Amino acid sequence: MDVETTGITAARLSPDPGTQFRLLQQVREAVLSGAKPPAPPRPMISESWRRSLAAHVDPDHYRPPIVYGSAEVADVRAAHPLHDVVPMLRELLVGIADESRHVMIVTDADGAILWREGPADIRLRADRVGLFEGTLWAEAAIGTNAMGTALAVGGPVQIYSAEHLVRAYHPWTCAAAPVHDPDTGAILGAVDVSGPLHTLHPAVVCLVNAAAQLAEARLRDLMEVRDERLRSANMRHLAGLRGEPGALLTRSGRVVAAQPDSRWPCRIPVPPGADRVVLDDGLEALVEPLPEGYLVRVPASRRAAARRPKLSLSFLGDRPVAVLDGRELPLTLRRAELLAVLALHPAGLTAEQLALHLYGDAGNPTTARSEIHRLRALAGESVIDPGRYRLRADVDADFLGVRAALRSGDVRAAVAACHAPLLAQSEAPAVRAESYQLLAALRRAVLDHHDLEALWTFGQSEPGGDDIEVFERLAGELHPGDPRQAVAAARLAWLLAEDG
Repeated sequence: MDVETTGITAARLSPDPGTQFRLLQQVREAVLSGAKPPAPPRPMISESWRRSLAAHVDPDHYRPPIVYGSAEVADVRAAHPLHDVVPMLRELLVGIADESRHVMIVTDADGAILWREGPADIRLRADRVGLFEGTLWAEAAIGTNAMGTALAVGGPVQIYSAEHLVRAYHPWTCAAAPVHDPDTGAILGAVDVSGPLHTLHPAVVCLVNAAAQLAEARLRDLMEVRDERLRSANMRHLAGLRGEPGALLTRSGRVVAAQPDSRWPCRIPVPPGADRVVLDDGLEALVEPLPEGYLVRVPASRRAAARRPKLSLSFLGDRPVAVLDGRELPLTLRRAELLAVLALHPAGLTAEQLALHLYGDAGNPTTARSEIHRLRALAGESVIDPGRYRLRADVDADFLGVRAALRSGDVRAAVAACHAPLLAQSEAPAVRAESYQLLAALRRAVLDHHDLEALWTFGQSEPGGDDIEVFERLAGELHPGDPRQAVAAARLAWLLAEDG
């Protein structure tokens, strides 16, 4: 959470509510009259006042417009995406609101109040200033306030008494945070706690922000349930394509299943009523509506018109090798790391994300852009998307093959392919993390699968050659007549001696 620290902050405000109130009023009156204030307002407040005044909000009068009548609110609530998380928000915040004499409020993305709960006497006071269900609290409608400003800036805010532009709300202090859609990233609404200025603790904004983040996590869980339902009901359509490229999309265009995995972006916008879309590589795909989404497929006749390059990556060995349409690319370790990271993120990365994956927190996006520029010059400009960095090629990577084999339960194939770590010399955080996770998953699968052939192959590889548990299993489970049993026993004895 980005908490603003310039201007008048909670730390500088007087602990006495009356003194605090007077200071903030003096600041507001001076700013609005063009005089020099006793202290500068927070930049966030100055910017919000500027937006509100530009929208012709009258600082001395309030009229929060009513956008939903009392008879309409219930239907609007039932259809709103936040409906399913309100019980959780109620459990988290209403008890605190009751004890601290506040109301909890949930708005939609426009700032209209859809839910309001709290003590009866505080609700009555809120009614008098238009703080009830159906009223609109966007900045353009009622000026600076926590709900409207949180929606405007896209982050958590706390507004103290006379930081409200409209005078009628100076006896109130409020904290709010936006709730984002985990699918599209769009703001769905805001969570707010409002009450008399002398009772709201500065830390409440942290609590409200945490509640908003928990609401987003719950929405993500519900989204994943819907995704799984869509996959379960419609995977037969993908299977029916018999190898033809295709993808299952949610109604918002998010890809939840595809074949092959490497060619599809994370999202394909589908205009209402469209029966075809043009993909990023220029191919035209057909769109077939499903009950909860779409099936998108690329017929063979359209694939022939725009063949994608083929990129083969062999990065689980002593020397990384990349072959593009039969031509081996000269690789440095950094180029191999770039290709590995891009292959692991087929939907693409921003320069900032790429810098983080390659260099960690000290990464510089400018350096990442330069690396991409050099790689595009080497591989060809059509192979790497210059907008959102991703590979425009059909990628066959040995480390991705190990992933796929483990997912399908083919442990022998996974072990046969993974005879060394991924780019063992790499210090890139994303590569090291993938290598560790891949080897850990492979080891666990080998030990759990009870396949002595796979276990033996793993023991002969670089990742498994020093694994005491592997050789204990081999020495104990291989038949005494199997010549490998003696080799395993000798190797185990040596490892134990080294370990001791």
